[in-house]
Amino acid sequence: MDMSKKIAMKTPLVEMDGDEMTRVLWKGIKEELLEPFVELKCEYYDLGLEHRDETGDQVTVDAANAIKRLGVGVKCATITPNAQRVEEYHLHEMWKSPNGTIRAMLDGTCFRAPIMVEGIHPVIPAWEKPITIARHAYGDIYKNTELTVPEKGKAELVVTSPDGLETRKMIHQFEGSGIVQGVHNTDSSITSFAHSCFRYALDTHQDLWFATKDTISKTYDHHFKDLFQEIFERDYREAFEKAGITYFYTLIDDAIARVVRSRGGFVWALKNYDGDVMSDMIATAFGSLAMMTSVLVSPDGKYEYEAAHGTVTRHYYRHLKGESTSTNPVATIFAWSGALRKRGELDGLDDLVRFGDLLEKATIATIEDGTMTKDLVNLWQGEKPARGVDSTEFLKAIRTHLEELLG
Repeated sequence: MDMSKKIAMKTPLVEMDGDEMTRVLWKGIKEELLEPFVELKCEYYDLGLEHRDETGDQVTVDAANAIKRLGVGVKCATITPNAQRVEEYHLHEMWKSPNGTIRAMLDGTCFRAPIMVEGIHPVIPAWEKPITIARHAYGDIYKNTELTVPEKGKAELVVTSPDGLETRKMIHQFEGSGIVQGVHNTDSSITSFAHSCFRYALDTHQDLWFATKDTISKTYDHHFKDLFQEIFERDYREAFEKAGITYFYTLIDDAIARVVRSRGGFVWALKNYDGDVMSDMIATAFGSLAMMTSVLVSPDGKYEYEAAHGTVTRHYYRHLKGESTSTNPVATIFAWSGALRKRGELDGLDDLVRFGDLLEKATIATIEDGTMTKDLVNLWQGEKPARGVDSTEFLKAIRTHLEELLG
């Protein structure tokens, strides 16, 4: 690679800026690790909460449509507002999760895997390889309808056909106040989820596990199980056997027991909420939420890379006071490296692919050399002494390793 000039790009990335401390890190990563080496081409969308509010969240829809058009996006962490945030930011309304909006529009599946580093050992000693969570990114409680039941009354589930025929089922006969919730999913989304999981397992040459609670949810969860099995038998069994990998279904409680006893190195497919919870569990058990890759893959091959953690509000308030913070940027760096590598793969740009690989290698090498943000110091079990540094110093140390690798 000739480093006398910057690495070229053909097609722009969809760049989605975010909130709070991760927005600060986003700018630092671009200035320190990307712009000196790559002629960045980005179509920029500001998904910061203030701008989302100004546009009535239209900017999130526009960003998702841009990913559909350009094929690859990279996203900073964003705020999903609660009541406190509505008051703090003087919002017009409590806007929905931008991640949820983008996932629904792309009909994608989230694949999340821990970033493993020599010297930081998983809580489960048997885990030798990363465990990838494949999270369905549509429906269930994220598209729910909820009601408060103020007093005694009857709650029913009602489906009305196009000809007006109603099918009813009793939910509960309330003898006093309570709450009720309705959730849904669609065959088209579940089918897309299944195809994405089977293809990803084949692409990465890993076994695929799928788990729900069909013994309790005999219609809802069982339907997921049935669709997965039908699609596997029809479209993927032969390819899996040829590749020497397996697919199996099990109950989620059994799956958790198997996961704890496993050596890792497989894809674990889960429904939306289950995947949300288990991806955090897997990330933490491997080390840190800040050490987790996350990519949303649509059925038609569109990709959105992001950090799987929040906006690090506590550090942001310290940053606003002018204090130095040691916020871990690794997941955000890997979002950029993944997006640049995929952009290079799709556009046939070997130098860009290599840059994505080397950026990740430089980041891991920096930590393995003993330089890390302070959240990793207590986890460190490496031979070299750990040196906890602030975010700026950490980025500069990564740049030093990156320049050596590129040189």
